Amino acid sequence: MGANPTVTIGIPVYNGANYLKQALDSVLAQSYTDFEVVITDNASTDATEEICQIYARRDSRIRYFRSDINRGATWNFNRAFKLSRGSYFKWLAHDDMMATDFLKECVAALDNNPGVVLSYSKVRMIDSEGGPIEDYGISLAVGSSDVKQRVRDIMLAWHLCYEVFGLIRVSVLRKTPLMGDYGHADGVLLARLAMMGRFQEAPQVLLFLRRHAEQSMAVYGLEGGGNDYHSYTTWFDPLKANHIVYPEWRILYEYYKSIWQYPLNWKDRFAFHYYIIRWVRQNIRHLVRDVFLGFRQMAFLTRKRFA
Repeated sequence: MGANPTVTIGIPVYNGANYLKQALDSVLAQSYTDFEVVITDNASTDATEEICQIYARRDSRIRYFRSDINRGATWNFNRAFKLSRGSYFKWLAHDDMMATDFLKECVAALDNNPGVVLSYSKVRMIDSEGGPIEDYGISLAVGSSDVKQRVRDIMLAWHLCYEVFGLIRVSVLRKTPLMGDYGHADGVLLARLAMMGRFQEAPQVLLFLRRHAEQSMAVYGLEGGGNDYHSYTTWFDPLKANHIVYPEWRILYEYYKSIWQYPLNWKDRFAFHYYIIRWVRQNIRHLVRDVFLGFRQMAFLTRKRFA
């Protein structure tokens, strides 16, 4: 292996001692070996640090970085990328696992297809014990050569954004603002990546995503299409606790901003404006709720200030 590995696997973690060993074991069992692991620990208070130190001593490809305070998921996710040295990058949640050939298949897809910016595999949901629940069957047109189809499906079709845990070209990911500090930031990031190139899916189930009571999607009511982006905001950035936020309007703003951030022809930009109108129609109830909750929170904070 040269000075810099081909692949960086970033594992952002906070109090992940329950499943972290299984995630790391799945990484170290990869048939493709030209990788590094960057673990960014958001000031865990359980045995996470001890586990990471043990694995880092065992394998020199593992680098461990610990924060002195919990700065939120956005900061931790983005820190893992900023510390990476590979040409390809993958986020891996501490409670998920990869099949042995995940990196092999995804690296081959990127190596052999310059127009592909993200490679990923089919996904199987597993329970807290690692047993199978179901295969994730939602398929998006992200492999289309037509940028309009790719972005349309990411913006308008219901899905769980699991493609964000694929292998991404670092040169492309650097052109984005990375993970935002708001709910559905992963979906916005996927839309931005789709504006710059195709995604390619490996036909095999090579990624195992765990469902359990402590994961953020369950805690904030997002699994199965729920929506509590107000509470979710503090998971992304704890400094926003007790601040007035409008998460649905933030998503709308980020989608619109994306249209002008990347080199697109006028037909594509026109189509994306139409998709935004459709997105507003789909989410009008949430946008109105945002305004109502914002005014209610403003009134609460005002009373608290002058009490």
